Amino acid sequence: MKKSPAVKVEHLNVNYEKTPALWDIDCEIPEGKLVGIIGPNGAGKSTFLKALLGMTSLSSGHIHFFGQPLAKVRQRIAYVPQRSSVDWDFPITAYEVVLMGRYGKLGLFKNPKEADKQAAMQALEKVGMLELKARQISQLSGGQQQRLFIARALLQDADIYLMDEPFAGVDMATAKALIVLMQEWKSKGKTLLVVHHDLSTVKSYFDWVILLNTCLVANGEVKDAFNSETIFRAYGKTSTLLTEAAKLTQNKSSGLL
Repeated sequence: MKKSPAVKVEHLNVNYEKTPALWDIDCEIPEGKLVGIIGPNGAGKSTFLKALLGMTSLSSGHIHFFGQPLAKVRQRIAYVPQRSSVDWDFPITAYEVVLMGRYGKLGLFKNPKEADKQAAMQALEKVGMLELKARQISQLSGGQQQRLFIARALLQDADIYLMDEPFAGVDMATAKALIVLMQEWKSKGKTLLVVHHDLSTVKSYFDWVILLNTCLVANGEVKDAFNSETIFRAYGKTSTLLTEAAKLTQNKSSGLL
């Protein structure tokens, strides 16, 4: 019997009033892939993640995870939002944010057990944030805030991770730590969908790519779907920067950064 893909999207359309944000998207993503969602600003990348999560209304289409609708597998899915979407002035500590990763499994009115608290401490340690556990979240740097999100996702112990621009505005050390963690999750059979902007790191970070510009430009293994032709189709042929990025993809990337 054929195994269901981790994610299957059929005839997905999302409109904001009368403007299409996503148009007739059809794609499948196998289990255990580290997926880069690539495209220009306004291409619908964040909208795509929100559509998968049921955070925005669909004009039409169907979405399944492991062959089932979102409602039946929600606890198997973790979401890491953009840092800019969070109220960092909220009076909560780094440790408390990470512990929130367990609430989906505990239920709204159950208190975390000692094992949950220990798991939160271990997650903070894994991302190098244990010494900052008592710090209010507004006092963290951008890279530290992103590490905090990843620690919370670690605690969710999901099968699919949806991440909206986790590398945006972080330092090189944080970027390296993040990709190492993502590759570790992938090695354990997890599936990760990551909105990403840096074309020069696509081949070294990801093994699968979705290229979007309102419609689906390409979906598949990076070696097949990410090339100068698909980049130009997604971004247009007028930008010198994108031309240089396309040239970069012709060369093998070495290292993580």
